Formats: sequence, structure tokens, C-alpha cells
Amino acid sequence: MHTAQDREARRLDTLAELDILDTPRELAFDRLTSLCRKMFRVPMSTLTFIDGHRQWFKASDGLDLRETDRRPAPCNVTITLDEPLVVPDMLRDPRFADNLFVRGAPFVRFYAGAQLKLSGVVIGSLCAIDTRPRDDFDAEATSMLVDLAAIAVDELQLRNLSMQDALTGCSSRRAFRGEGERLTALATRHVSPLSCSVLDVDHFKQVNDTYGHAVGDMVLAGVADAARCALRGSDVIGRLGGEEFGILLPHTRLDQAMGVLEKVRAAVAATRIETPAGTIGVTCSLGGAVLSPGNCFDDMLRNADLAMYGAKQAGRNQALAWVDRAPSIAPTARRVFKAGQITFNAGHSTIDCTVRGLSRDTATIEVMSTSGIPNHFKLAIAADALSRACKITAKADNRIEVAFT
Repeated sequence: MHTAQDREARRLDTLAELDILDTPRELAFDRLTSLCRKMFRVPMSTLTFIDGHRQWFKASDGLDLRETDRRPAPCNVTITLDEPLVVPDMLRDPRFADNLFVRGAPFVRFYAGAQLKLSGVVIGSLCAIDTRPRDDFDAEATSMLVDLAAIAVDELQLRNLSMQDALTGCSSRRAFRGEGERLTALATRHVSPLSCSVLDVDHFKQVNDTYGHAVGDMVLAGVADAARCALRGSDVIGRLGGEEFGILLPHTRLDQAMGVLEKVRAAVAATRIETPAGTIGVTCSLGGAVLSPGNCFDDMLRNADLAMYGAKQAGRNQALAWVDRAPSIAPTARRVFKAGQITFNAGHSTIDCTVRGLSRDTATIEVMSTSGIPNHFKLAIAADALSRACKITAKADNRIEVAFT
């Protein structure tokens, strides 16, 4: 019999294999939440996945949020159950009566969630949510919600077979990662250089907030076209997340790669995208990194990502290179996906986190916000029975790099 800890570890492992978190919105999943909302006549519906510290919505209808803290989320209870969770009135259920999302926005009073099950593992939930109590959600309605959740799982499995991002025409994230690992193996075998980059569109949230997601999609497609035209025939571009792209530059040293990335930056900055809201121009920030001896594809991609954050902090609309100051002694972090907990203030303050990289001496951690987290704290990873004192070595947005002390 699996313990709750074993079950959570299996859930996160399965979720990691799907590589679904932080991927762009996709029409198939948007249609499911829209259908769910209409079928059950509720104001909100979400397709929800939960990692170590947050609930993240692959799709949502009637709710503008993309993610929230994991702890108060009703879906956090749903994923621990084997059968659908239906709560006619959240205020009358002791599990939720004082819940943050019940007493405050979005003021949930009715909740129905069906588990997304893949190979017997619950990886998320499809939810119907109302701001008023409901006593009419019967067995037939629950059965229909379960069927919709099964359709969502089928779509997830089909999605993994896709090699192309439908919006931009770039490689899908899964295809990009596969090509990156293949090129890494070739570069290591033949001792040839390999560089990569992470490109992020500057101030993209303002574009969506000002003009709407449809115009935002047009901007992303325009950025992808501009970048693709500035790249060489041997280079590969893939869409990693909402406004984030990855670029692979085979047989390319870092100094050569930065020249290519500067061309990409200039091409994006010069592009004018015609939309129903008028002509829009945007810029981008890029980080470049080269494959170092002993490193894997994820190490290189992580370094490029950190360099991109450095470009953001330096003022945006520029390309910066990652420089490994001590490649011979730098610890190699393996890619992981584990639930963790940050503890400080003599154990009185705790914050859930997701551990995304781990080595003997370091860890890469994701949190809802780095605000208020001190430079020194303890990190616990229950699945590994690990508890270590840490010191922050770098942080940007919701990501923290730490060294064990």
C-alpha cells in the first residue's frame, strides 16, 4: 500500500514526464473548460495541475488567474482522492469553511472536481466552480464531469505526440527538448561546440492586458517569424512557455552564438506586427550559454535561462552570455521534479516549493514569490528524506539558486 508521500512522488514523476506545466494555452483544453462551464451552467471552470508549491491552470474559463498558491486550493484535496469531489456548499464543509478562496475572491461556494488519471496516477483535476451553493449536481452530472476529465487525459496523451507548436510553427517544447538532448549527445561524442539560448518577449503581460490574448497571440507569432528569419538553417527554435522560446545553435562557440543572438534581438526589435488593435512593436531579452564539459542539456538550458534573467535585470532588449567561472569544479545538477519546503524564522515560517534541479552541493527551487525569503534557510525534500541548510546564490522572479552550507 502506497503512503501519501509515495503517492505524491509518483504523481510528480508522472507530471514531470508530461512536461505540461508552464506551457502555452491550447485550444483543445480551452474548449474543454468552456464546454464544462456551459454544460453545468457555472461561472468558472479550470483544468488544474499541481506541483510542489502551486496550482497551475492549463486552461480556465471565467477565471483570469493562471496560478495560485497550492495550500488553499480545493483541487489540492481533489488530487488526494480516488473519486470526484463534489461540495454543494463550501461554507458548510469544515474542510473549506475558512478557506481563502471561499471567504475571498473568487468566492467559491460550489465546487466539483474530477481527477485526471494517467496510468492510475492522479495528475490534476477538471473543475466546475460556482459562486453560489448548488444542490442539483447529481450522479449524472458527476458522471459527465468524469467523462470530460477522461477526454482531457486523452488530449494530454495526444499532445505529447505533437512536434510543432500550433500558434507559432516552432518546435513544441517536447520536440525541442528531444532535439536538445540529441544534439548534446552528438556534441559530447564528437567534442564539438553546442550553444543554446532562451528568448523572452519583454513586457508581454502588458500586451495581453492592454490588447487581449488574441492580439498577444499575433505578437508571439510575429516574434517567432522574426527570430526564425534571423537564424541559420542549422539552428532550431522551439516554444518553451507562454512568451519564452528556446534556440539551439549546433557547432557554434559561445562568441559565435552571441553574434547570432544579437541578430535575432535586432530583428525582433525592428519588427512591426499588424493587428486589429494597430501596429505593435516589442523587444526581447536573450541569454546564451555553451555546453560545458561534464554538463547535460538541462544544465546548458538552465544557464541560458539565468543569463536571460540577467538581461532582463540589466534593462531588457539585449543578449547576455552565461560565463561559468569554474567549470572544472562546478557541481552538475540533475533535473528533478520534487516537492520541497523552505523553513526559516526558527521553524515558524514555512513556504512550499518545487525543486527543479539538484546536485550534491546545490539546488534550483521554484516558489510563488521570492519576496520575504531570507538569504539563509533550511530546505526539506520529503521524498529524499533530505534536510539541508542553504544559502541563496542567485534569484530571479520565482526561481532561487542555492548552495548547501
